[in-house]
Amino acid sequence: MALNDIIPKILVDFPEMSRGDLRDFKKGIDETFRTFTRANGESIENFFYPLKLFMVWFQKLLVGTPWPLMILVLAVLVWYGSRRRSLVIGTIVSLLLIGYLGMWEDTMKTLALVSVSTFVCITIGIPLGILMSKSDRTQAIIVPILDIMQTIPAFVYLIPVLMLLGIGKVPGLIAVCIYAIPPVVRLTNLGIRLVDKDVLEAADAFGASPKQKMISVQLPLALPNLFAGVNQTIMMALAMVVVASLIGAHGLGSNVLKAVNNQYLTLGLMNGLAIVAIAIVFDRVSQEFGKRLQKHSETIHG
Repeated sequence: MALNDIIPKILVDFPEMSRGDLRDFKKGIDETFRTFTRANGESIENFFYPLKLFMVWFQKLLVGTPWPLMILVLAVLVWYGSRRRSLVIGTIVSLLLIGYLGMWEDTMKTLALVSVSTFVCITIGIPLGILMSKSDRTQAIIVPILDIMQTIPAFVYLIPVLMLLGIGKVPGLIAVCIYAIPPVVRLTNLGIRLVDKDVLEAADAFGASPKQKMISVQLPLALPNLFAGVNQTIMMALAMVVVASLIGAHGLGSNVLKAVNNQYLTLGLMNGLAIVAIAIVFDRVSQEFGKRLQKHSETIHG
């Protein structure tokens, strides 16, 4: 006796929507989004236009700055952030090697993309994390959204971004931000929630207002988690530069994509290692800067 004769058919074949209904369902969603795009696409583009202008200006600034001055500026920033000579020397050597191998302009474009996207993520993410820390209900609403942003494949949300904004720098920036913003939101929220309640009670006893507690007590004590979030956001932004190049974000990612499409091993390795060098510099500087701020905060509050 066959197994299909024993088990009811409904338990063998999953009850699916009919093909016609499924086709109509998909068409309905697609047509609704197309209608929304036609009606609001221009307004959405105008909303992001200032960000586009800033992105273009900042990229031109980095690309147009003479390379010796650019290296000097970056070395000073690295020194200010880390106070480590070895990291400054490593940064200078890496930049000189990148320029010598003909990747200077693409590196500056990638640096502009990562810098602006990190700035946007921090500007939105830290206030959002603070808001989450103040309300369990808000946290319950935002956490699933962050889960979706972190787990949904990048190519899936590239589709609506492309339909709304087309190909260009801003869609690439938005794609990077969608992927990179969750860590800074989560860890800002976590850091504030982990602040010792006894410390908060002491602040209340001294008559501190909620704003004073947040600025003078909670945020300084949450700095380790906050800067861990910033660090992870930078790393995730760098991880997205190749994907962002698919929709017009030029830079090192474009060359990696070109190398993949044409099987250029050397081109891919060189540009990939340049991305790694930038990632290491950002990682070390953000970590060291966070540690210095934490020590400074402990000295003040101690």
